[in-house]
Amino acid sequence: MELAVMLLSRFPAEDSELAWVKTGAGDQPVEATDDAFWDQFWADTATSVQDVFALVPAAEIRAVREESPSNLATLCYKAVEKLVQGAESGCHSEKEKQIVLNCSRLLTRVLPYIFEDPDWRGFFWSTVPGAGRGGQGEDDDENARPLAESLLLAIADLLFCPDFTVQSHRRSTVGGYLPLKDLRVIVKPVDGAVPRMDPDVNYGFDDVSTHALPLFTSLLNTVCAYDPVGYGIPYNHLLFSDYREPLVEEAAQVLIVTLDHDSATSASPTVDGTTTGTAMDDTDPPGPENLFVNYLSRIHREEDFQFILKGIARLLSNPLLQTYLPNSTKKIQFHQELLVLFWKLCDFNKKFLFFVLKSSDVLDILVPTLYFLNDARADQSRVGLMHIGVFILLLLSGERNFGVRLNKPYSVRVPMDIPVFTGTHADLLIVVFHKIITSGHQRLQPLFDCLLTIVVNVSPYLKSLSMVAANKLLHLLEAFSTTWFLFSAAQNHHLVFFLLEAFNNIIQYQFDGNSNLVYAIIRKRSVFHQLANLPTDPPAIHKALQRRRRTAEPLSRTGSQEGASMEGSRPAAPAEPGTLKTSLVATPGIDKLTEKSQVSEDGTLRSLEPTSQQSSADGSPTAEEPGQAWREQRRLSSASASGQWSPTSEWVLSWKSKLPLQTIMRLLQVLVPQVEKICIDKGLTDESEILRFLQHGTLVGLLPVPHPILIRKYQANSGTAMWFRTYMWGVIYLRNVDPPVWYDTDVKLFEIQRV
Repeated sequence: MELAVMLLSRFPAEDSELAWVKTGAGDQPVEATDDAFWDQFWADTATSVQDVFALVPAAEIRAVREESPSNLATLCYKAVEKLVQGAESGCHSEKEKQIVLNCSRLLTRVLPYIFEDPDWRGFFWSTVPGAGRGGQGEDDDENARPLAESLLLAIADLLFCPDFTVQSHRRSTVGGYLPLKDLRVIVKPVDGAVPRMDPDVNYGFDDVSTHALPLFTSLLNTVCAYDPVGYGIPYNHLLFSDYREPLVEEAAQVLIVTLDHDSATSASPTVDGTTTGTAMDDTDPPGPENLFVNYLSRIHREEDFQFILKGIARLLSNPLLQTYLPNSTKKIQFHQELLVLFWKLCDFNKKFLFFVLKSSDVLDILVPTLYFLNDARADQSRVGLMHIGVFILLLLSGERNFGVRLNKPYSVRVPMDIPVFTGTHADLLIVVFHKIITSGHQRLQPLFDCLLTIVVNVSPYLKSLSMVAANKLLHLLEAFSTTWFLFSAAQNHHLVFFLLEAFNNIIQYQFDGNSNLVYAIIRKRSVFHQLANLPTDPPAIHKALQRRRRTAEPLSRTGSQEGASMEGSRPAAPAEPGTLKTSLVATPGIDKLTEKSQVSEDGTLRSLEPTSQQSSADGSPTAEEPGQAWREQRRLSSASASGQWSPTSEWVLSWKSKLPLQTIMRLLQVLVPQVEKICIDKGLTDESEILRFLQHGTLVGLLPVPHPILIRKYQANSGTAMWFRTYMWGVIYLRNVDPPVWYDTDVKLFEIQRV
């Protein structure tokens, strides 16, 4: 009760373990000028952050907030004042350093409880008498600095105190517009590493920008320069404590928070770093510019991009490292923060995105992302990780180069519980997606549209699918084509449309190298005939829905020719009972998440209007997706007395006639008789001979005119922005359990749940 008693009372008593006085009488405000009283909080003893959290319970902070608000306000003022003084002096003495640490730990404990009360929300944006921006002291009160600004600027300065939070280190300057480029220190303790990022900026010397730039560059360098393996000495992480990892983890968290940016309320940075207005500018002026986003958007040197990409790829790949000695390599745990950071880099700096995609380095991001997706698919507490991984792949798949890079052979064998295969990174992607769909938990079903959209986006560029991957795609079509699945939800047929579109793209644009897929289509030709003859009469629809109750789930692994998993892999495990997770807001549908673009003959993308009703030559409708056709289909369906959706004949007919089957049916019409003939004539029973025949076959002039390639590119929207904000803070909340910064506070952004 030390804090509460101290602040509720005016009269000190005996020293506590934290050198805080105890007393049991009185209820008087304490004057801010009474330094002897306030100094007892931070000047006498070194206190660890664990001590502060243990000895200052939540109930005490709330009691002081309610019963003695003036004392709590003065405590915050005085603590911030000490931090400002420490920043100005440079913290040369040990006593000054200890005061700064004690104040920061006390504020870390108290602040969450201040912000949970609506009446206190504006407290830190109130002004501090005598803290003028112009440095004029008491005479500058009209231009006084808000308490929050004083706190943030002091912290930014304290992060660069030589021999306290940084190690003095200089090198010859590269030159530039700002003296900030002479600042060659980095947040301690990264072994004297030197900031390597020099965004070419030219801002005035105002307080905010002069603090933001060194902080941004140092945070980014701290993360990207970190190598948890080091010299690779086995078990070195067990012999020596790595003081850098907590720093890097916190730097990554601070960095993604500073990059949290709502484009709807502020100017949006473009590729060249300029800002673009919106139609709302005349009536709703943009909010303050986010300097961190601006700095990020203006990075442009290839060596900087290479440094960032290599650093993030190295850290993401760390959990995948395999050694002959079990558990001999350090494994980091902050991959979710890294994925958010990578997303923001690609989203805010399109030049970085193009750099990532122009070489096979993008595969160094793809493989660990697929590893995390596969590993987390059965764990309900990691559904957010599943979403961020899929969103990243959706963003990448909107660019042609991503599909082209997937053709590189996959040779690095990362242990995953997926079937063994020999093939390309495209095969790896399809096999992992199949695993997620068929053996992930039910909360992943909203991601099915995204997963298949990624497959469709890359399909025109896939030169040679393995037999394993081809069979997985056909198994998905077989599962999604069952009548009860098609009729059990108004949007399920969209999954069939996506798969058919992917098959059409490969047949029309990459037929020569995809004999495995053609063979799989021929073997499963009955699935396509069943789709073409899908029943539409009410009795048949009712019978199909009744069959649902008697049959197993269609997305089981039965019939998918699973095969043995990779050596050294372990099955994806569900979350342990009691595991904490945070709630997430719903994600928008695929029609809101993406924007349709058509690939022109010269390879450029042409955006299609959302209301466009264009259809490809083979009858595959570009508008047949969730959203546009959804409202019409709902109108054609009926609702039961309980309000539950039910299919009608009109609804089935509205989309059955648009199934893009012409290309595949023509392929079957031409090739099936030929395959049957050579099997009879030569007595073939070995599929390798049939594959050899298909490899040398051609359908030139026999198929319908190739349809335009349609790409669904990710488009930013308010729904995903809110999802990312919720997910990011949920990750940070759950990662900060020692000390538990927000535990037992009234968090509004999400709910804390147990699996």
